Amino acid sequence: MADLQVEFCGIKFKNPIVVASAETGNSLENIKECIDHGAGGVIIKTVGDMPVMQTLTNNSKYAILNDRGQPIKGKVNRSFFFYSRSGYAKEHYEDWIPILKEAQTYAKQHGSHIIGNIASDTMAGWIKLAKVMKECGIELVELNYQCPHPTDYDTPTVGNWIAQDPAMTAELTRQILAAADIKVMVKLTPETHNLSAVAKAAYDAGASSVAVNSRFVGFAVNIDEAEPYIGGPAGIGGPWVKYLTLRWIHEIYSTYGIPMSGSNGIYDGRDAIEYFMTGAKIMQVCSVLMLRGIEWLPRIIAQIDQFLDEHGYDDLEAIYGVATDKSMSLPQLFEAEPVYALIDHDKCKFPKCAICVKMCFYDSLKVGTDKINSNPENCIGCDLCQNVCPFDALRMTPDKELALRMS
Repeated sequence: MADLQVEFCGIKFKNPIVVASAETGNSLENIKECIDHGAGGVIIKTVGDMPVMQTLTNNSKYAILNDRGQPIKGKVNRSFFFYSRSGYAKEHYEDWIPILKEAQTYAKQHGSHIIGNIASDTMAGWIKLAKVMKECGIELVELNYQCPHPTDYDTPTVGNWIAQDPAMTAELTRQILAAADIKVMVKLTPETHNLSAVAKAAYDAGASSVAVNSRFVGFAVNIDEAEPYIGGPAGIGGPWVKYLTLRWIHEIYSTYGIPMSGSNGIYDGRDAIEYFMTGAKIMQVCSVLMLRGIEWLPRIIAQIDQFLDEHGYDDLEAIYGVATDKSMSLPQLFEAEPVYALIDHDKCKFPKCAICVKMCFYDSLKVGTDKINSNPENCIGCDLCQNVCPFDALRMTPDKELALRMS
């Protein structure tokens, strides 16, 4: 078995899969269940001091939609859209003190970790909550600067605006760290034009890491009833957003090298591997656990282990950031050696299949009398034909003469 341990923010995690701040961490029972199922860590549902967010939680609404915008009934596959509106933990933050202490003890007994999550609408509140986390023995706390839902209120709380403003992010982070001796992870929001700038501001201000990133705000329509699902705008997440999240992980890792947890878009172990190869050290999992059950956790962890074993990796560190490290800049791509489509006519199923011709917009592939003909002179090496061929009959070659002979 491969070594799944990772070090993040100076803390050793037995595996990189951490349960994100959500309903899965809204009670001691749920936290213990996540730990029992092997979670490397559990981030508690946001503890705050804003009554309006408790009211929101008591009015939570959820819709699970398929790729046609219709409710999913029964088993959920990876093509889901999780559309939901929820707030923070329902209990007053002081009620969480005994919960956190017991959860922390239980986590240590099982080689796991509890990560705090706090939010306030005042500077004094942020500092007070950070100190509460410290007093409960929490080593790392996620600063929930990102929650989009309060923007629905007439007088929005500051969370969403903090995460959109690098200067505000830096100032609040500095003041929290100056007052409370605790490591912090700043949760970023995609509801800003430049996550990298906010990430750098947080890190420069002393944050140990950033979480990339929270959910978008969406608007889902039930056309059969001519109304929005769950009454109006809500957070939208699911596996579909993975590549958008990875874009920012790639940019932040390659530009600044900031430690990151990857959040939003993970369904299984292969997704987690993508996040790790891009530059995230731990992965936050939420939606799939809410929809497939907490018992989905061991499956994700086992798939990571299986992948490493099958590919001959001794540990996770061997693949950390490797995809981003191999990513080419545009100048490098422009200078790359040209390649040309090469057809293996023994594998090609023409005339049964000619999908490559339909998708070639450079007049390189044409339907011939008894085969697909190629014209390397027109081929720009875009790889589309190779990627869509269902019979593995196309590959790209830098040898133009070979491509001409086989055309």
